[in-house]
Amino acid sequence: MQEYSFIISEEYEGERADRILAMLMPDCSRTYLQKLIKNGDALINGKAFKPSLSLCSDDNLLLKLPEPVLPDIAPENIPIDIVYENNDYMIINKARGMVVHPAPGHFSGTLVNAVMYHTKDLSGINGVLRPGIVHRIDKDTTGLLIICKNDESHRVIAAQLKEHSIERKYEALVHGNFKESSGTIDKALGRSPSDRMKYACIPSGKRAVTHYEVLEQFDGYAHIACKLETGRTHQIRVHMASIGHPLVGDPLYGIKEKNFTNVNGQVLHAKTLGFKEPGSGKDVFFDSKLPEYFTELLERLKGRSKQK
Repeated sequence: MQEYSFIISEEYEGERADRILAMLMPDCSRTYLQKLIKNGDALINGKAFKPSLSLCSDDNLLLKLPEPVLPDIAPENIPIDIVYENNDYMIINKARGMVVHPAPGHFSGTLVNAVMYHTKDLSGINGVLRPGIVHRIDKDTTGLLIICKNDESHRVIAAQLKEHSIERKYEALVHGNFKESSGTIDKALGRSPSDRMKYACIPSGKRAVTHYEVLEQFDGYAHIACKLETGRTHQIRVHMASIGHPLVGDPLYGIKEKNFTNVNGQVLHAKTLGFKEPGSGKDVFFDSKLPEYFTELLERLKGRSKQK
């Protein structure tokens, strides 16, 4: 059994315990976490609690996560957008709200379940829960992912990820307007010392570099492109928040306000991928369109700006 301990920060005071626990443990479904709470496997200040309990700042939240009994991950006939496929890899344009791979309490409805329905040829380097998965993006982030179909292609792509030679560009919608048209954020990232559900810019973290370009500005918002020089967890989300431009809809690093955008989850799309192809060694490049919700949001912002 694994134990996770968290101290609740002031900004989450009054929030439901099960909601915050789901944010702390993003790889576990909220239903599964509610079950653990009811079974007494989660404690607040050493005591059992109901999922609906409102948290207080400085509460000590302890979760006892049972060792997973690994099920047979079942192929599921879930529609996925396959941009490209050959014998070595696939390029998938992941939908918003889809978890990349199974995890305790969340063994179905993932991208892995969908890919396994499409093909039986997947790399096994990352184990039975992550066949074919060499990198990932967050549940509410849309866009391009590489799925490896054999172990050799997995090793080739993993090496490029490690040396930061894969070209990755994202587009995002952020709060605020910029004076400059572009910039670079070079700030080390690591787990936040004050809030374990977050990452933060800390000197002891791993080097992280994000280059950004302003594509269009609206009244209080900006559409930007980001090129990753490194690929740290939540890198774009943390970096943009650190310079006063958090992503719209971001539940962890965003601005808590009711606004006309009315989105849940960060507005972030992994738009392009460029790398040396396993097998042939040639340079390949893939691009994708912004998802419909993103383009509709941009149109609404344009219309709102014209009215003022």
